[in-house]
Amino acid sequence: MGVRTATQHGAAAGAPAADRPGSVRNVVLVGHSGAGKTTLVEALARAAGAVNRAGRVEDGTTLSDHDEIEHRQHRSVQLSLVPLEWDGVKINLLDTPGYADFVGELRAGLRAADAALFVVSAAQEADGVTAATRMVWDECAAVGMPRALVITHLEAARTGFEEMTEICRQVFGRDDPDAVLPLHLPLSGDPDGGGRAPLGGLAALLTGRVYDYTGGERAESPPGPGHRALIERARGRLIEGVIAESEDDNLLDHFLGGAEIDETPLVEDVRKAVARGTFHPVLAAAPALGDGRYGPGTVELLELITRAFPGPQERPAPQATTVDGAPCPPLSCDPRGPLAAEVVKTFSDPYVGRISLVRVFSGTLRPDEAVHVSGHGLADRGHQDHDVDERTGAVSVPFGGQQRPVAQVVAGDLACVARLGRAETGDTVSAHDHPLLVRPWEMPEPLLPVAVRAHGRADEDKLSQGLARLVAEDPTMRLEQNPDTGQMVLWVLGEAHREVALERLRSRHGVRVDTEPHRVGFRETFAERAAGHGRHVKQSGGHGQFAICAIEVEPLPAGSGVEFVDRVVGGAVPRQFVPSVEKGVRAQAARGIAAGHPLVDVRVTLLDGKAHSVDSSDAAFQTAGALALRDAAAGARLHLLEPVAEVRVTVPDEYVGAVLGDLSGRRGRVLGTEQSGGGVTLVRAEVPEAEISRYAIDLRSLTHGAGRFSRAYARHEPMPRALADRVRADAGRTD
Repeated sequence: MGVRTATQHGAAAGAPAADRPGSVRNVVLVGHSGAGKTTLVEALARAAGAVNRAGRVEDGTTLSDHDEIEHRQHRSVQLSLVPLEWDGVKINLLDTPGYADFVGELRAGLRAADAALFVVSAAQEADGVTAATRMVWDECAAVGMPRALVITHLEAARTGFEEMTEICRQVFGRDDPDAVLPLHLPLSGDPDGGGRAPLGGLAALLTGRVYDYTGGERAESPPGPGHRALIERARGRLIEGVIAESEDDNLLDHFLGGAEIDETPLVEDVRKAVARGTFHPVLAAAPALGDGRYGPGTVELLELITRAFPGPQERPAPQATTVDGAPCPPLSCDPRGPLAAEVVKTFSDPYVGRISLVRVFSGTLRPDEAVHVSGHGLADRGHQDHDVDERTGAVSVPFGGQQRPVAQVVAGDLACVARLGRAETGDTVSAHDHPLLVRPWEMPEPLLPVAVRAHGRADEDKLSQGLARLVAEDPTMRLEQNPDTGQMVLWVLGEAHREVALERLRSRHGVRVDTEPHRVGFRETFAERAAGHGRHVKQSGGHGQFAICAIEVEPLPAGSGVEFVDRVVGGAVPRQFVPSVEKGVRAQAARGIAAGHPLVDVRVTLLDGKAHSVDSSDAAFQTAGALALRDAAAGARLHLLEPVAEVRVTVPDEYVGAVLGDLSGRRGRVLGTEQSGGGVTLVRAEVPEAEISRYAIDLRSLTHGAGRFSRAYARHEPMPRALADRVRADAGRTD
């Protein structure tokens, strides 16, 4: 029986609508930047008939024409959805950025998907799969997500398919190498032998068939003599791996007895093992050959997705509660159930406004429907908790630069919803009369600070609103008004993330900003006791100003703040003016003494003073109190206090030495190391915040993307004198 072509399987419309959960497959593509994920998505779209041979949609655009920033960056910077149809199944392909700065987009894609395709480039990763890709694999394994591997760029690499498969077995099959095996072998155009590059076709190991792509579309052909030898050598290993995962004990007995195993139970066992997440097939894929519709491996991938990957009804939905946290029954992927959807991405359209990409876990979402929007748990990043009723606008499926309207979105499917003005990434959309809250996925912590200010007067009025919209779209950003320095600080994941954020702020929200060096919040304190005298006496005719006070300042333990003590005797300072002296002292302490940093951890004692029956006033004694504190500081030794952070670094064991040495060079104190299992070590240290402003970038470089860290404020402590003098000198030049 002949093999049907892709045009018989696919749908030219390119944006199908699912009518039941079983007809949906949600697949996220994961891989290093440059591995070929976007190219693979375009090849799959071409094979499914969603785009023409030139890779264009019906309106003439391509799948990536809608994002100018990506074109300027020459890389993917955001999650994108490409829906296809194959064999009556809607496939939602979620293309994620491979660059580490956009890991938030990757995590959103993982949340929306039910299976993952790991794209591994033979040209990039011949010496080993990147640590970042390995970490994502482990995350998927922890939740039992089904995974398959696609090897790309074989036609341009020195490393062949067998070598790359062995690398993948060692990296991804550490516990069970036989769970990572190829289903096909790539063949060159030579009918009598195999080649390294998938230029001609593929040999299916389970069925023994050979698929020839040299004509531009897949056609079945008999294997040549060289093909038979290749197939038989790899087929036995694959059958052993499949039988090991099989639930049919008779298959093993038949195999050990030398009996020929029928392909039907083998194919079914592969399907079940892939859906369970216990077997991970390896495939090869190549772009289109010449002007052909699709290249080798694309049809096989579409068949794997539709036949082996699980539908959304086979995967557990995230936990949901009522909006006040009370438990509720587990969600099921039932279109007739209560509505529960999650906003996995938010973006702005210049004509439509805010658009929310949602994954529906339960129920059915329709246009112009009253819904409830709940968002909890990200208040520390500028996303305040909220529970609001809204009405959905148009519901559509994105495809290239188009938004194609649909009548409804059933449980398990993804779509875009307009007019949800309060919805942010991570929010829950539920029925207005039965509001729910889905626990949000874990967001990476933004740890690179970027201090921004309005470029001009016209930008000042729009700055706050533009930044708020930017943060609402991307929960991996955090906005902070630093109370110590007064700077507006946007916290991001890395330099590329910063560039994209500032470009989006300019192009989408019409706000131009300038960046400035990020300043940490220094403080000052007295290192010893000191006395000060404040005299504010002015006569200019009429009522004058007269206030004199004497104080003593002494240091206190860290965290004590500023204490004020009144020890005046004999009414030298009238009782009504003692609070005035205190107000002046505290105001001067807040402004700073030597370098403009707040004064803390001191006790100021008012000892003596003088007043005038006519010329003394509240304002005069405030000024005298401030002058007395400055006079005490002028003759005393002061400590400049710098903030110290508690840092926790999680890093593979091979990088521990490099990390410890780097922390020591940052004036860090290592508190200890702990084995976290799986070849990973946790390093705990205390490091001055001034030394780790760029640590998010430096750690990534030091550990080749494998290191992660968190930081938390610990305390302020004295800075070394030489460094403190330099900071004070810089502050003087700035002033």
